[in-house]
Order: sequence, then C-alpha cells, then structure tokens
Amino acid sequence: MPLRKALSVFLALQLATATSPALADHSPSCSRADLLFCEDFQSLPPGGATSLKWGVDTSHGTLTVEKAPRGQRVLRVHTERNGRAFLRVEDFSAPGNSFYGRVRLKVDAFPRKPDWAHYTLIEATGQGPEIVRPLGGQYVPTTGKALWGVGADGGPTGDWTNWRESAPSREDVWQCVEWRMDAADNRIEIWFDGVPQPDLTVSTRSHGGNPVDFVFPRFDTVKFGWQLYQPNDGAYDLWMDDIALAGKRIGC
Repeated sequence: MPLRKALSVFLALQLATATSPALADHSPSCSRADLLFCEDFQSLPPGGATSLKWGVDTSHGTLTVEKAPRGQRVLRVHTERNGRAFLRVEDFSAPGNSFYGRVRLKVDAFPRKPDWAHYTLIEATGQGPEIVRPLGGQYVPTTGKALWGVGADGGPTGDWTNWRESAPSREDVWQCVEWRMDAADNRIEIWFDGVPQPDLTVSTRSHGGNPVDFVFPRFDTVKFGWQLYQPNDGAYDLWMDDIALAGKRIGC
C-alpha cells in the first residue's frame, strides 16, 4: 500500500475512534473489587432486560439489551409520552451515605415541548423525604435549549432543577457522566467526559429550591433510565452502558 494511502487510512481510523470516546475504550470495569454496584450488560442476552442484581420500574416504557455498533451490549431505554423506564439498584448502601457514580449514555433527542419540560435520568431515594436527582434537566424556552441540572423533589426544598446554560443536554452523542454524593455537606458534583462542571454543584445551603437546608435521605435505591413529567405525545429513546457505583471516583 502506498505510504500516502496508508497514512490516510490511519488518520481515518483515528478520527472514527475520537468521535465516539464513550464506547471506543470499553474496558472490563466491573472487575474492580471496590465497586458497590456495576452492570456492563455483557453477560445478558439481547431482549427484555432482567437481572437478579437489579429491578425494573416501568410505566409506558421498556428496557431492552441491544448490541451496539462496536459489538458490546448496552441498555436501551424507551418511553412513550410522559412514561418512565428505570433500572433500579435496590438494597443499596454506601459507607457514610456518600458515593460516586458513573454511566455512559446517549440520548436520541430531548423534549422541546411543553415549555419547561422536565426529565430525569438518575434518581436516588431512601429513608428521608428528598427525592434526589443528580442528573436531569429541563427544556428552557427562554434559551431555546434543553439544559442539564441537578434537582430534587418531595422534601422541604420543594421541586427544583438547578439547570445552567453552560451545561446543554447534548443529543445523539455518547457521553460519560460521573457524579459524587457527599453527605458531609449534602453536596452533589458532576463531571462530563472527565471534565468537572462546577456550576451544577449543589449543597446544603446552595441549591435551587426553597430557602431551607437540602438534606440527603439515607440512600437505599438508585435508578437509571428516563422519566418525563409533563404530558407529551412523543417517544424517547436513550442508551446506557457501564453503570457503576463506588466509594471512590470511578473515572471514565
């Protein structure tokens, strides 16, 4: 093969790898001994998603295991209208009620109606009133964009999503999302593809709800999937892979 042609092929391969970072380096992350929970879907057959390690919570939605273009298996989350479909990590316990999480995900499209449409992808609950949502967002009509935001509901702080214009919800692209729950200050921190997003951070006194303290419940359940809360006539699809929870940062 001529040198120029060989170089062109090499550069094309490098570009193809760079455009899909979240799935290009699929490593056996579930082999780590320090993980509190892990699911990479590799041992599950294609079709309806079930496992003895986790539960399923759906209404007008489905969870299926599919083969991704590079050969690994991923979880497809599908909902109709304002339905929900979640993988539930149950009987979860973290030392000191603090933990890190990691998930690779791709969302086909985010809602554009109604105004202020609110969606959740990760939710943590337990003993205590707050329903904590380390990854969710809203369609913000004043910006014309869907934006990521940490949020909560059900507790004294009320129903809120701390969205930021600097954190647009990106469609049709794989991303690695990490977060930290720190019970010392009821703090939630977010990383996208290994880069911190400090303006999404919330804590006991700094959050988007009522002017009272934001306090974690005693976590026992973590959910991964999708829920849209407003009436909507659309359908939504997203894909998740390499879900993990640990006492230390997991990394992408």
